[in-house]
Amino acid sequence: QVQLVESGGGLVQAGGSLRLSCAASGRTFSNYNMGWFRQAPGKEREFVAAINWSGSTYYGDSVKGRFTVSRENAKNTAYMQMNSLEPEDTAVYYCAADTQGRWSTSGRDSDFRYWGQGTQVTVSS
Repeated sequence: QVQLVESGGGLVQAGGSLRLSCAASGRTFSNYNMGWFRQAPGKEREFVAAINWSGSTYYGDSVKGRFTVSRENAKNTAYMQMNSLEPEDTAVYYCAADTQGRWSTSGRDSDFRYWGQGTQVTVSS
């Protein structure tokens, strides 16, 4: 099992940038696929991006070209760089993880069994 802690959220103006971090516990971080999801008030949770154990990435259509996911296995940490932020990006952002065998590009939250507590991102217009 892995425990996840997100950080880096905050308030930013439209057009600005933020970098979210997801710190994972455990010794086998390099074997995990990492995902990012978000949930805005009154809306369903939405897939944002994912990076698998080997570094392959996959993005939701609404963030392609603006967000970039990466990982640093030596630090047991995944990152998501968010550029050109828009008010529509305002949401609670969640980090998720699961073992490499469960990798999928479906964008389903059921592909990930382990979740962080979330971090708020607010983009003002």
